[in-house]
Amino acid sequence: MNNRQVSRNMTRRQFLARSGALGAMGISLPALLAACGGSDGGVSFDNWPFYIDPTEGSALGTVDRFAEATGITMSYSEGYNDNNEYFAKIQPMLGNGKTIEADIIAPTFWLAGRLISLGWAEKLPLADIPNMANITDGFVNPPWDPTGEYSMPWQAGMTGIAYNIDVTGRELKSVEDLFDPEFKGKIGMLTEMRDTIGLIAMGLGIDPSTIASFDDAAPAFEKLAKAKADGQIRQFTGNDYTDDLVSGNFAACVGWSGDVLQLGKDSPNVRFVIPEEGGTRWADVMMLPKGAKNSANAAKWMNFCYDPVQAALITQYVQYLSPVKGVREELAKIDPELADNQLLFPDDATSARLRAFATLTEEVEAKFDEEFSAITGA
Repeated sequence: MNNRQVSRNMTRRQFLARSGALGAMGISLPALLAACGGSDGGVSFDNWPFYIDPTEGSALGTVDRFAEATGITMSYSEGYNDNNEYFAKIQPMLGNGKTIEADIIAPTFWLAGRLISLGWAEKLPLADIPNMANITDGFVNPPWDPTGEYSMPWQAGMTGIAYNIDVTGRELKSVEDLFDPEFKGKIGMLTEMRDTIGLIAMGLGIDPSTIASFDDAAPAFEKLAKAKADGQIRQFTGNDYTDDLVSGNFAACVGWSGDVLQLGKDSPNVRFVIPEEGGTRWADVMMLPKGAKNSANAAKWMNFCYDPVQAALITQYVQYLSPVKGVREELAKIDPELADNQLLFPDDATSARLRAFATLTEEVEAKFDEEFSAITGA
């Protein structure tokens, strides 16, 4: 069965899952051709689900366009579901001075900062990434990587409320809607502490960007614990919340903007809203884990992805905020409606309603993790 037949006979999610598996095994045609032609070492990238445009029929996805343009094979896998889960997977190796399989990983900004502080990241070969000049100003020397030597932004996004209007029967507008008894047992929360606690904090009028101690966020933890005890919450999930949202197991959940925009193509009953109290913003980044074997090819991949033409094709598919200058102009050429979407290119008023979670000390981080795990049962 070729890709064109697959896309006709399978749902988009099923096709994505299959194409992700194929990418992980490195068996796309251009990659195989590149392997036969011979390039040194290849490169591997461990990323989140739904986070890159796949090859569909004759339209090559980014991984295959890269292979065709450079002759470098890429083993692409969707190894992320949750940051803490991924950290637990790589900690035994990196913590003992061993390398992991992936050359490039995609942690969320706060975990990137933690990996840098632990000494588990390699400096990037920045001289080999001239297109880094295209990174938007807000991502240059960010707080989690003040020198800009260890990370490059992949995508950014917003955390808000995702909901299935066929189940809710109405539009949702407030963080308080997640705690409405009408939806008891049909609410999902993320296992990503900063997303869940950050959004609840916003609902309580607490600015998550100013949190410095556990006491600052205690009311949000208390509200979450009560909702769990009362049976309001059906489940805490990672990136797999999308299945329950589409099926109607979740009436609503804490969700990520790009996921819901993607799902809405095939499931218009699934929607996303930045609550009236505001939402949170975040970024996922590309890093080289300590001991990465193919840093030269990783640099070529990063340089390829920071070309605005390539970045626009990624944005058209993943529908998250691109950190690359010129993407909106390139996207307008191929998808004018998407180029005007506030969830992709927020104006000043929308941006003013978003907050990033504060950087926590190791001690405070440990306390937050302990309290959050006690609620989620992780």
